[in-house]
Amino acid sequence: MPLRVMLTTDQRNQLHDIILRKVEDVKADIERYTQMSQPVSPENAIGRISRMDAINNKSINEAALRNSKNKLVRLQQAQKSVHSAEFGLCRQCGDEIEFEKLMVFPESVRCVNCVKGDR
Repeated sequence: MPLRVMLTTDQRNQLHDIILRKVEDVKADIERYTQMSQPVSPENAIGRISRMDAINNKSINEAALRNSKNKLVRLQQAQKSVHSAEFGLCRQCGDEIEFEKLMVFPESVRCVNCVKGDR
């Protein structure tokens, strides 16, 4: 049977505060990546190599933008569920997700063992 150690109210409140800060940080990242992902204007006389670099950088920034948007969705889901009984339990095995991991990645839905593929 899976180990179920419930998070304390203080831990949940601490995680909620961390999630709020991370949401704001990710929103700022999204804004920055949106600005950096603007189309490369063909009218700019920046040279062929520089244009290729600009297009490559745009692609990298677009990928970072997608990742940030996905992370924002996961953080917002964590924000809604941080005080629910299921929060902090691995969706795969049902064991507790380590509090230390949730402090760094509060959007986590799997424990370390399941992420590593041990289960």
